[in-house]
Amino acid sequence: MTMRFSPVTARVATVLLFLAPAVNLVWQGGTGYCFFALLAMALYAAISNRHTTGYFSALRDYPWYVAGMCCLLLATVVQQLVHGWWMPRQFDAYARFVLALPIFLMLRQLPARYFRALGWGCVSGALLLGVLAVINRPAGGWTDADRLNNDYTNAIPYGDTALLLAFLSLFTMGWDEKHRKLAMCLRGAALIAGGFASYSTGTRGGWVAIPVFVVMMAVEYGWFANVKRLVVGATVVVIGAAALLSTPRIEQRIHDFSSDISLYLKGDRDSSTGIRLQLWQSAAHLYSQHPVYGVGKGHLKSSFEQLAQQGYMREQFVNERAHSDFFSTIAESGSIGVVCLLIFYYGSTVYFWRRRRSADRFIHTAAWSGLAVSFSTIVFGLTIDVLVPIMVTVMLALLTAAFLAAIDARQREIDARQP
Repeated sequence: MTMRFSPVTARVATVLLFLAPAVNLVWQGGTGYCFFALLAMALYAAISNRHTTGYFSALRDYPWYVAGMCCLLLATVVQQLVHGWWMPRQFDAYARFVLALPIFLMLRQLPARYFRALGWGCVSGALLLGVLAVINRPAGGWTDADRLNNDYTNAIPYGDTALLLAFLSLFTMGWDEKHRKLAMCLRGAALIAGGFASYSTGTRGGWVAIPVFVVMMAVEYGWFANVKRLVVGATVVVIGAAALLSTPRIEQRIHDFSSDISLYLKGDRDSSTGIRLQLWQSAAHLYSQHPVYGVGKGHLKSSFEQLAQQGYMREQFVNERAHSDFFSTIAESGSIGVVCLLIFYYGSTVYFWRRRRSADRFIHTAAWSGLAVSFSTIVFGLTIDVLVPIMVTVMLALLTAAFLAAIDARQREIDARQP
């Protein structure tokens, strides 16, 4: 026996799933409002269905997902208990992943068809960002001195999020059943719009995810199924890559990276890449001094300041973060933090990976969309702290929960039809 949504409740949840990705970069806190509205509905549903058979069974069915959502927060709580600190602000970002669990339990009760709104929310968000990039484009175009962003985030998470929304517009294309030609045109426009927004930010670290996304789409949509598809797909990719690499913006960013590395090897560390490399080196040094629990979440800046006083790093490079999820984690949370980070990556990936070859089109699409979110979190986190900005963590938590809930909901519908 499972919970049944009233039509009104189902529609409200659907609207929130649509709005959450659509407004992430245009309405400060908008995704968070959607998240907490869903959370309120989920807590009410959990209380109402506390005696309903099977309502909480997913916590047992997806143990790695539950562990991944909880472990980072638990590690931070234990760390503060061990060191005798009380810094509740450090719980904020990680708490979003834990709070996504009751949302997941509720969303899995939705009929599968309602999850299509999530994909169209990504399309709408990407299209809107492209329009804003064009409208707000300064005279002479976007440059390193004038990069596209908004009032509440900087160019790097802005560009990474825009890129993720752009590609999720295509990853969720398998959910389209009606007006497929029109849908393909809108989704293609969303890819271009979101891609242009990311391009305008100049966020070259996030662009590393593009070939990952392309290979994933090639597998999802069977580009390797036969020679004809492979040739057509490869031709499109090569032409697109050549066009992008020939643009002045990308040429300049690639040249800057090459120049930064050359200067770093000569001892000049004042470049963007040089600063990032020194932060990573300093984080590794802190890990060697505090290998178990790290220096403590919220103590990275003061620890960097001590290294600067000791002459290990330059004072102007002191930062609150190490510009990498991995290096920030090893410095702040030590080996325990690294283990928890790996559990988080595994728990948010494994169930999508297992269902990527599903014969059911809906599950297949949800699995690849979930993998896109998981892999982007890992790739983006190589060069920036993804798991810090609330606007990022709340969307990642909700997208992961929703795509996994879509798989579970659809699978139970299929099972219900079996004799």
